Amino acid sequence: MKHARIAYDGAIHDATEQDGQLHLADGRTVDFDAVVWLPPLAPLPWPRTVLALGLNYADHAKELAFKAPEEPLVFIKGEGSLIGHRAHTVRPTGVDYMHYECELAVVIGRTAKKVRREDAYDFIAGYTVANDYAIRDYLENWYRPNLRVKNRDTCTPLGPWLVDAADIPNPMNLALQTTVNGQVTQSGHTRDMIFDVPFLIEYFSSFMTLHPGDLILTGTPDGVVDCRPGDVIVTEIEGLGALVNTIAAPALTPPLSRREKEKAAP
Repeated sequence: MKHARIAYDGAIHDATEQDGQLHLADGRTVDFDAVVWLPPLAPLPWPRTVLALGLNYADHAKELAFKAPEEPLVFIKGEGSLIGHRAHTVRPTGVDYMHYECELAVVIGRTAKKVRREDAYDFIAGYTVANDYAIRDYLENWYRPNLRVKNRDTCTPLGPWLVDAADIPNPMNLALQTTVNGQVTQSGHTRDMIFDVPFLIEYFSSFMTLHPGDLILTGTPDGVVDCRPGDVIVTEIEGLGALVNTIAAPALTPPLSRREKEKAAP
């Protein structure tokens, strides 16, 4: 099943997709264009921890002229970076190079501590698409990443759906694609990850507790390009849907927080 979280008619709703419409718990159906899309993590808790992999595809490491890592290279992200489908991501003033990263996002469904690889899939609630923007200007090197590279407000769109794990028999067999203004700029496949999903759950849970709602963003293949205000970026993963995002210039007023956006939604 495909789950969504939306703002509609002055309230926040959990919804499911059926026949090209959103079905609300109160029985109403609404069109995709009539709502504000939020990160599709409910009914799970909001994530305590967002883990993002760097250089988890050998072709992307080669693209950046880096040696593929021998153990996972991981960034920690804050919740302020998360936005929903069809939202806008702000490109900071004066930035020379800011690129998308189409990534399979794993959503944890059960408390996970010292999980064995062979049991890892039992701890997954579902999957969604993440676009983990990076601002290359601030990158010192991949092994000492500056916080400003990844952990910025509005720079991690998620969605449109949280797809139940049971509906994705093999997350390591999914095609990925990104388009910029309708032109294909990135194509890849999850089978090309250096560290696959079961390995990552075993690895992280060996030294930290993963909680329901926590996210693991599993990295991106090669094919990243600079994105400018006005560009429409579509990151798509087989079986999970197409996540649409638009690059915006900085506003004159500070961005709204997640809770402020939810209160202001129609």
